Amino acid sequence: MTTRMTHGGPSVSARRNYQLSGWLTFAGVLSIVVGAFNVIDGVVALFKDSYYVVNSNQILVFDFTAWGWYWLVLGALQIVVGVGILTGKMWARVVGVAFAFLAAIGHLAFLAAFPIWSVLTIALCILLMYALIAPPAGARGD
Repeated sequence: MTTRMTHGGPSVSARRNYQLSGWLTFAGVLSIVVGAFNVIDGVVALFKDSYYVVNSNQILVFDFTAWGWYWLVLGALQIVVGVGILTGKMWARVVGVAFAFLAAIGHLAFLAAFPIWSVLTIALCILLMYALIAPPAGARGD
């Protein structure tokens, strides 16, 4: 009869009770990138209204200042969520899907102001949502 000694540390099975997922690592990095893009959109909308394509100061219901704050806050929160995803937090996966959805809807509304950038960001948001939903529940991205 043999016994396995762990020398005071957790056993190998206790340390590896999660499944590694490259999708979650990708999702964490992508959330940080999309968040950075949204922060850039927010700063531009706040300080340089003439940068965007539309002639009037209104996009759907908000002016550029309101959109600037929306993108700035959402982008900063997406960066924080991206760090949470990379550290393996389940709440970050759930919130990441919600924020990616809000960003995609926002860029759909912002399409008239900056068409190509908005289409690319919507595609990244859809890819981000897939990367957060596809891995198993116990998976981590390390």
